[in-house]
Amino acid sequence: MTNEWSSLKAECEGCRACPLCETRTNVVFGVGDTGAELMFIGEGPGEREDLKGEPFVGRAGMLLDQYLLAVGLSRQTVYIANIVKCRPPKNRDPLPEEQQACIGYLHRQIALIKPKVIMCLGRIAAKVFIDPDFKVTVQHGEWVYRDGIWITGTFHPAALLRNPNQKPDAFADFTAARDKLLERA
Repeated sequence: MTNEWSSLKAECEGCRACPLCETRTNVVFGVGDTGAELMFIGEGPGEREDLKGEPFVGRAGMLLDQYLLAVGLSRQTVYIANIVKCRPPKNRDPLPEEQQACIGYLHRQIALIKPKVIMCLGRIAAKVFIDPDFKVTVQHGEWVYRDGIWITGTFHPAALLRNPNQKPDAFADFTAARDKLLERA
């Protein structure tokens, strides 16, 4: 897998498939355990992520780390990636054509990692992996089983910083994801 992983990362880092490559500082490929049973997927890197080349490193990333720690996990035991690997200007939502240009890299990451559980962080990722009409305030914590993987969606950590009232719901979703890992296949 090491050669496949290195090859995929190098291919992604050289990508010029959409206009986001013109304004990126770094490709934000992903981080964590490439054999993780739990994978988190966000929508795309923000400014700090673009500068560092790592997903979820700003305030939202610190909150994600707190949730992981609270349920007995860490960045070292999960894998974290995004739908798009380059920062959309002004942190806007990635456009459908940008998502389409980049999604192949993510599908290949998933195929190599083979997670048991995927947790979508925010509505953009959940729309791609769960339901095109996904409503995070209504459907967070619901599960679908697809291609041998349990998939759920929850609030994006940045949204939780803006609306702390949703933090208990997100914590319940993280706890459920941890518990799903412990279930027998």
